[in-house]
Amino acid sequence: MPDAPGKILQRGLENARQASGSSAWQIVCLVEIANFSALRRKIGRVGADSLGFDLERRIGAILPDSSTMVVSRTVIEVSFERASFGEFETALAALRSAADGPPDLEEACAFQIVIGGAAAPFGTIENVRLIEEAEGALEDARSAHQPVVRDLSVCTPTFDRQTLTREMPAAILNGEMFLQYQPKVHVREQQISSAEALVRWQHPKRGLILPGDFITVAEQAQQIAALTLWTLDEVIRDQKILAADGHDLTIFINISGQLLSDKDFVEATCAKIHNCGAKIGFEITETAVIRDPECAIANLQIFADRGIVIAIDDYGAGLSSLAYLKQLPARELKIDKMFVLQLTSSNRDPLIVRSTIDLAHALDMEVTAEGVETQAAMALLSVMGCDMVQGYLISRPISIDAFRRFLLRWPPK
Repeated sequence: MPDAPGKILQRGLENARQASGSSAWQIVCLVEIANFSALRRKIGRVGADSLGFDLERRIGAILPDSSTMVVSRTVIEVSFERASFGEFETALAALRSAADGPPDLEEACAFQIVIGGAAAPFGTIENVRLIEEAEGALEDARSAHQPVVRDLSVCTPTFDRQTLTREMPAAILNGEMFLQYQPKVHVREQQISSAEALVRWQHPKRGLILPGDFITVAEQAQQIAALTLWTLDEVIRDQKILAADGHDLTIFINISGQLLSDKDFVEATCAKIHNCGAKIGFEITETAVIRDPECAIANLQIFADRGIVIAIDDYGAGLSSLAYLKQLPARELKIDKMFVLQLTSSNRDPLIVRSTIDLAHALDMEVTAEGVETQAAMALLSVMGCDMVQGYLISRPISIDAFRRFLLRWPPK
């Protein structure tokens, strides 16, 4: 029988006390204002909108070495490092003390908070998984009414590729795969213009497996076509749900370079989208085209002729080739986040981004900047003429149900 959620923290701390503690740990905590509705009734909507920033300031003062960000009106993300998992106990006590005392605008009531976190030895876990595990821990903490922290060192950070290869066909059939959606915002119109569908694998024993651990496996096991066609089916179904809600959005799917020379995949894809009315986009990388340029360009043109929007993904991260760029029937170019994350702190990255935007516009393509995490980066990209942005400033990848709620609340007030 699995442990109750409230026991996760205790078990993690016991494991940490037995560990050497010699390597640094990266930690992400999500601190949620549990009594936000009650506080809003007391201080009003305008005052309630500042509660998250009030709590963020307190956390920053108590944990000055942490990085904090208000990710919604009720949730603050806190990231920091410690020499060992055992030191998390002290940091957790500090986080709890941030709720001591009433909010700045109200003397009659105090904060009530819920904390969910995830921790792993530095460099062993992708940041996306660390955050998603923290989100899962926060859900457990709500039920347990106490902090829940997931010690990811007790899970194997690397996966047996042969085992995953053997298990993948059944995983697709058994519903272990699921999609999350990350929206793109049109900068000038401030409207959600489209979204990217991202595949996840919820393994019954290994837990959450991210694409970086299984996409290559799918390619080597000749399962990438089946996985992508499954993704297309799910996107078409979810898009009908969004359309019924009144949201007519293009949904983009990542396409492996292997599939751009796969005649059967091309035919199956065209058959699925024929007369379905779905607005579909394919994101491809530059390196995917370079594998077999003639065949890839021909098949991309077939997709484009069927109304599929072609976007060039991670531009600048690979071996950029203007010779291929001018031949592709692409309508969108996505600037890799490696240039966007340092946009406001680097001298060269703004020059690269600005020149890429100008180049894309000259080729009649719209530009999306990936990895937008700050208002400062958003403002600079707007000045540069960037068309769309995507990143944690807008939203993390979220489930279809969460995406529907997100669209109902957009634009934020």
